[in-house]
Amino acid sequence: MVSSVMRTDVDFIEELRLRRWARENYVPADEREAAWHPIILEEMRRKDGEVSEAVLVG
Repeated sequence: MVSSVMRTDVDFIEELRLRRWARENYVPADEREAAWHPIILEEMRRKDGEVSEAVLVG
């Protein structure tokens, strides 16, 4: 689950915390702050894909 994005910027535990925060505080793309950490934005984009897949399958 280690991402190549900003990998040296945060340790593994901090990356997991950022990803968890992103999932718990998910907002649509047009409501996201550009200043948020890249890992948060990446995780929200992942969730965007999961939501899109669920709509297609469901």
